[in-house]
Amino acid sequence: MDYRELKVPGAWEITPRQFGDHRGVFLEWFKEPGFSDMIGRKLDLAQANCSVSAAGVLRGVHFADVPPGQAKYVTCAKGAILDVVVDLRVGSPTFGQWDSVLLDDADRRAVFISEGLGHAFLSLEDDSTAIYLCSTGYNPEGEHEVSPLDPGIGIDWPVVGRDGSPLQWTLSDKDLAAPTLLQARDSGVLPVYREGHD
Repeated sequence: MDYRELKVPGAWEITPRQFGDHRGVFLEWFKEPGFSDMIGRKLDLAQANCSVSAAGVLRGVHFADVPPGQAKYVTCAKGAILDVVVDLRVGSPTFGQWDSVLLDDADRRAVFISEGLGHAFLSLEDDSTAIYLCSTGYNPEGEHEVSPLDPGIGIDWPVVGRDGSPLQWTLSDKDLAAPTLLQARDSGVLPVYREGHD
């Protein structure tokens, strides 16, 4: 596997080696200890999620209270998504910055997202299937969101799908009502950056 740290520290793109023949393709989409050797930590597994989305569905920007936070290891088993990581850690040198990776069923990349970072994705075709490993279980009282459309963050969301057709973004009511990054910061809900920690 090849690892590349994104411009948001604590987030990594992982590209697997694929082995194909007339029967199909085989790959390892997560592998320990290679993961901890490159990232510098283990991924504790508490929950595995699967999300199936129509083209144009926009989910996030979501994050969990720190501590404990929730690290995620995300890939796209079917279809294509633009996966986005946002630095929500108050005091971080990259606070408010974002980076993205195309996750699809061709290159089969994955993204690792450390605790304290925000996560969002846009489905680029119908039935795009994101699967992700989580370090902690779902805790509704500790889950929060920041608007994925906040111009202060300025995420460059695609307006066309994988096939070139126009996308109509579809958000949940919760994500539509989410505060901006600065509103979330001022409310005290955002995680705080700790030097030497992702």
